[in-house]
Amino acid sequence: MGIIREVDKIEILTLQDNYVDLTSMDNSQIVQRAMPVKDMELKNSILAEHGFSAMVTVTSGSKSRSMLFDFGYSAEGAAINAETLGADLSGVEVLALSHGHLDHVGGLKKLVDLTGKEKIKLVLHPAAFTGPRYVKPMEGVKVYFPPFTREKAEEAGIEVVETTKPLTLLDDALLFLGEIARHSEFEKGMPNAYYEDEGKEKWDPISDDTALVANVKDKGLVVLSGCAHSGIVNTVNYAKEVTGIEKIHAIMGGFHLAGPGFADIVKPTTEALKRFGPDYIIPTHCTGRQAIMHIEKEMPKAFILNLSGTKLTFAAA
Repeated sequence: MGIIREVDKIEILTLQDNYVDLTSMDNSQIVQRAMPVKDMELKNSILAEHGFSAMVTVTSGSKSRSMLFDFGYSAEGAAINAETLGADLSGVEVLALSHGHLDHVGGLKKLVDLTGKEKIKLVLHPAAFTGPRYVKPMEGVKVYFPPFTREKAEEAGIEVVETTKPLTLLDDALLFLGEIARHSEFEKGMPNAYYEDEGKEKWDPISDDTALVANVKDKGLVVLSGCAHSGIVNTVNYAKEVTGIEKIHAIMGGFHLAGPGFADIVKPTTEALKRFGPDYIIPTHCTGRQAIMHIEKEMPKAFILNLSGTKLTFAAA
């Protein structure tokens, strides 16, 4: 038995992603799209924002348990989608954060309110509270991230659990990876990300970046990242190292390959993803249009386009 137990099924309901399409009509046993119909009228809508949030539900036998992973960009967006989708968050038992950037923490308070729970635990890497953080799009220009502080998190009504180490959740059904080991030669992080430390500017490795992992019976690992600032290849390799499991069933999440600064690593990243041999590859959020199209071209049988409001189900044979 490894660090996480096998589960019969994992469902990932995307409460927020960058894209929406309510007419795709490509439902399957794995993919369930949000529907625009409410009361037999075309009036249901799902919000897309530059952010990510998901409700993750694992099932073993007849018992299902749920958690939230990331909270989206705006204060209301992910919560509005949860209500539009009819997602019942009252069963959510724990929260986890991929890293402390706005597009993953913005909707924390509203989603916590929907759980109806007080002092629900939020698992994160302590560097999530690094600040002030900013990007430099050009020399001499600093664009700051809104601060995410321990006080702001606690004001949302949660109990902060800090860890740099892997931590199992929901009685070992899911794994919070903690700080991800970085060995890839081409994944160098976000080059224009910085933070201030006692008045001094330092490059920000975004060491709080992490992911969730599940082990689906007879299928292998499902790896879910937020932005993969650690590198999605590093992330999957670390998931394999920590769990001792080689088989990869699905790789999903933001791969942070958008924009000219990452154009040169789209191809080597895709080649490395192909070598993992996943049954499914689901790039989301910050992966970027060009990178998503390249991954789809190179991995057409495994590729799934994620959308805001989509539920993906990965189940045992």
